[in-house]
Amino acid sequence: MTELLLYPILASVLVAIVCGVMGPLTLLRHNTYAAGAISHACFAGLGAARYCTVVFGLGWLSPMAGALLVAIGTALFLASRRNAAVGRTAVAGSSDSALSAVWAVGMAIGLLFLSATPGYQSDLINYLFGSILLVTPDILVAMAILALLIPLAVFLFRRGILSVSFNAEAATLRGETTAFYERVISILTACTVVLLVRTVGIILVIALLTLPALAARRIAKRLPAILCLSFGFTLLSLFAGLALSWYFDIQPSAPTVLIAACMALLARAYSACRRKYACPCRHAHHLEPTRK
Repeated sequence: MTELLLYPILASVLVAIVCGVMGPLTLLRHNTYAAGAISHACFAGLGAARYCTVVFGLGWLSPMAGALLVAIGTALFLASRRNAAVGRTAVAGSSDSALSAVWAVGMAIGLLFLSATPGYQSDLINYLFGSILLVTPDILVAMAILALLIPLAVFLFRRGILSVSFNAEAATLRGETTAFYERVISILTACTVVLLVRTVGIILVIALLTLPALAARRIAKRLPAILCLSFGFTLLSLFAGLALSWYFDIQPSAPTVLIAACMALLARAYSACRRKYACPCRHAHHLEPTRK
């Protein structure tokens, strides 16, 4: 019983750390669709890894390892497309086409490998919707490594990452190596997606990555505060999802995302009320006549 509760709680903390860092950056770069494309492409890696394990006896190639390899490869491909598109006109159409193709082809390849693998692979189906309750010690160790490396990489490359995230064109004109930082951000996004796939599943990755960060951005304005609030909202969503799944005997992924969506709506309502009922005293000194 202790392990049954301990592993999901530890996994929730690790996921919250990563989402607290990468969620706001994903929103800042308007990169949610790319994260969705990477998450669906992961299914190809999951299916290929399981096929090689069953057919060729490659026991060392776990589904998570296959998903990570495909996710990084997909992220680098999308980063190269993004770098090549900087400075061109009509970028949006070609970028959306590449993302849509990656999204669909990744799922199709994964289904082909799943169909070709002997036996019924029910555990791979769980990756579509995820379940943090099924986290094993081996997966927890892998999640801990990613949760350590991702914030560390963001801290080490923070100046270049923020420069590229706010204005890639201006960073290019200043002579910064934007292509390198684009690849770094893409790889970090891929690692984040793989971390979330095991928790909430391929289908709900975008929700957990963006909704807590969106709620944090409605409340705070400075980036450090947004990162901290994003971490807190993600952790609260995961803990609430675990509690609801335990009480109602359901999968925790769906209630986790619904709680995060409620937080985003409440944060939006709070932001609207704060703007509407802001104290006019802050601006009164602009209206007072100048005394001689």
